[in-house]
Amino acid sequence: MHAEPISPERLADRIAQLVTGAAESGPETPWTRVAIDGAPGSGTADVAAAVETLLSDAGRPVLRISAGDFLRPRSLRLEHGREDPDVFYTEWLDVKGLMREVFDPLDKGGSGRVLPTLWNAERDRASRAQYVELPPGGVLILEGPLLFGVGLPFDVSVHLWLSKGALARRTPEAMAWSLPAYARYDAEVDPSRAASLTARMDDPRHPALLFF
Repeated sequence: MHAEPISPERLADRIAQLVTGAAESGPETPWTRVAIDGAPGSGTADVAAAVETLLSDAGRPVLRISAGDFLRPRSLRLEHGREDPDVFYTEWLDVKGLMREVFDPLDKGGSGRVLPTLWNAERDRASRAQYVELPPGGVLILEGPLLFGVGLPFDVSVHLWLSKGALARRTPEAMAWSLPAYARYDAEVDPSRAASLTARMDDPRHPALLFF
């Protein structure tokens, strides 16, 4: 593994270039679907926002959404207890909801009519969001953890990697029980190698591109 230091601004620019390149190469759909994948503490929301700004400034319509707004109801997430890392890994994200409300409308022949949020996890009820139209040529950015290996179709995939120590330090104490889920994710999906681009984010002020 080789690491190449890069500034946060250049990292966002590098990702935006990948998105532009994917669009210009003729994707299967009129939209470009982007994943910014990483554990909490890796900075997925900040990186996604920076990429959104660059693409918007270049005239591309962008819809940025969070995996945290597409969780399953609490009764399903916590069905086998409040601190089960295997359930966290396999059952928390509402993959079917994401497919139905986001990815199917952005598939070939889709309407482009997307639901930006589905579930308010804090209140444990439907978000009741209004549908939004992402025009052809637009970009979807989905940010959050554990996004690869579940069947979501991405044209550009970015993984924000944390070393084991940084992951432990930057995971809130209340969520420390979830750490085995990320170890399982690394072992089963190997997101660092699966991604179009991987960046080390132990210090988000000083990221580094990783090459394998």
